[in-house]
Amino acid sequence: MSRVESRLAELGLSLPAAAAPAGSYVPVVRAGSLAFTSGQLPMAGGVLQNPGKVGAEISPEEGYRLAQTCTLNALAALKQALGSLDRIVRVVKVVGFVSSAPGFQAQPKVINGASDLLVAVFGEAGQHARSAVGVAELPLGSAVELELIVEVE
Repeated sequence: MSRVESRLAELGLSLPAAAAPAGSYVPVVRAGSLAFTSGQLPMAGGVLQNPGKVGAEISPEEGYRLAQTCTLNALAALKQALGSLDRIVRVVKVVGFVSSAPGFQAQPKVINGASDLLVAVFGEAGQHARSAVGVAELPLGSAVELELIVEVE
């Protein structure tokens, strides 16, 4: 088991199987020392978890947990592409999209689910730049979608 996966296990978490693309794209693209994930939804066992809008059907706290699920899915895609998560030198950027009810403005609180998890797993190397964007709709009615950019050795 890799160092990163051991740390996930210490946190009571594990990586899911990497999801197959749902369209005409690849899950991860390498460009030099960077790896970019495609957008990851909060899927578990092939099923979208808790569809809806944050601030309406979904609480910010549940959105936080969904952002963590998206992060685990992004890490699973990276593991599949890289062979080992231990090849990640640092998390460079997180881009989070939150399907938001009218007037909901706590998108950063939701995407903290991803940021907090990445710092818990990677330590200082998990600190990253970030965007937390509110949107009207996401694929399949998802409440959250997440992209990662990481530096790879």
